[in-house]
Amino acid sequence: MAQFPQGFLWGAASASYQVEGGAREGGRGASIWDTFSHTPGRTARGETGDVACDSYHRWREDVQLLADMHLKAYRFSIAWPRVAPTGGTDWNAEGLAYYDKLVDGLLANGIEPCVTLYHWDLPQALEDKGGWQNIDTAKAFAQYAAKLGEHFKGRVHRWFTINEIACIVGLGYGSGVHAPGLQLSLEGQFACWQNVLYAHCLAAQALRAADAENRIGFASTGRICYPLTESEADIAAARRATFASPDDDWSFTHQMALDPLCLGHWPQQDVGPRLAAAIARVPAEITNALPLGRLDFIGLNIYNGAPVRMGSAGPEYVERPAGYPRTAIGWPVEPKSLDWGPYFIGARYGLPMYITENGLSCNDWVSLDGQVHDADRIDFTARYLLALSDGIARGADVRGYFHWSLLDNYEWHSGYIERFGLVYTDYATCDRTPKDSARWYARVAETNGAVLPHR
Repeated sequence: MAQFPQGFLWGAASASYQVEGGAREGGRGASIWDTFSHTPGRTARGETGDVACDSYHRWREDVQLLADMHLKAYRFSIAWPRVAPTGGTDWNAEGLAYYDKLVDGLLANGIEPCVTLYHWDLPQALEDKGGWQNIDTAKAFAQYAAKLGEHFKGRVHRWFTINEIACIVGLGYGSGVHAPGLQLSLEGQFACWQNVLYAHCLAAQALRAADAENRIGFASTGRICYPLTESEADIAAARRATFASPDDDWSFTHQMALDPLCLGHWPQQDVGPRLAAAIARVPAEITNALPLGRLDFIGLNIYNGAPVRMGSAGPEYVERPAGYPRTAIGWPVEPKSLDWGPYFIGARYGLPMYITENGLSCNDWVSLDGQVHDADRIDFTARYLLALSDGIARGADVRGYFHWSLLDNYEWHSGYIERFGLVYTDYATCDRTPKDSARWYARVAETNGAVLPHR
């Protein structure tokens, strides 16, 4: 039987550009995703987040959906350009008023607002000055964090500063498939990386100064490995493979972000020579600021993992057999990632953790009976939650789970192709239809996981 700690936080998640819409309303400035998505050839079918799920106007419906699912937390992000249109101190009263309504609506329904400060929608005005290649962006982010910490004092206490630095840098400044669409060298990418971490450190300092009750997290994603067998050798191999950061795959490794923020220093082993050289050149201003970025908890975005065994020359990835189960987006179904991933990360850093994203894309549609029957999402989530329970029993201090996502929404460069939501969105009307999984997840939350199947 699945076991979750008393007070375990059940929630759902979203991101501003993916759900809000209202791209040119309420004084909002342009973001890099507005520019990127309106550039021909950058996104599927040229689709944009101009309207998305229209949560800018329909936020009350979203709050009610959360309440109907008995959820006690909502992880959402604030759009930096809605609050500061040019990324400076040009605070936008209308933008702040929108988030006031959302936060107050959540609190009125007994739902904790868990705020992500940055989920990829950098103000375009800052990108025009170099974006994350420019250390001044980190300082602008600190001003933004200070403003929000002051504005929401007493109402928001749980903050995630940055969502997925691996994607910000690796996809935005490496492969170029995400905004701003650049393809920099390893050294150029690492310059962005160090500036994003610096931004977190300055923001953490500002939030703590604004309210001593604030608790600071960072939502990390990266490679998760699990042992092919539970032999000591395979466990050691999976642990090492999870954290190793070779030059050709360094950005999608947790140690590159979490070692600096949790241990106070840059990774000292399992890095290649070019990466080691880049680390050696980090300005003292940034390295000296790492202690300011200490975390109260770690957010983990985990969707899948990779089986690893110990070979004669060290860890070896195990090839998946033909026909291995995959989600609609093509990601492998790997429940053990939610068992071993938090266990390895918790053992390394010794901090409480929240699963800040986990879910899947399905080929959902409205059936003839007017309902959305997503049995595959229910089965997937049950398998992952059972595995998470195993990880908690193994010793991982996981205190909450946020399903990705509340709504079907704009999936970045994939446009509106993928459906990750517990709630179906008709993109022509933005009408919302709770799926079977929403009703099932409501029972999971209401019973603290007791309705999950026995094994």
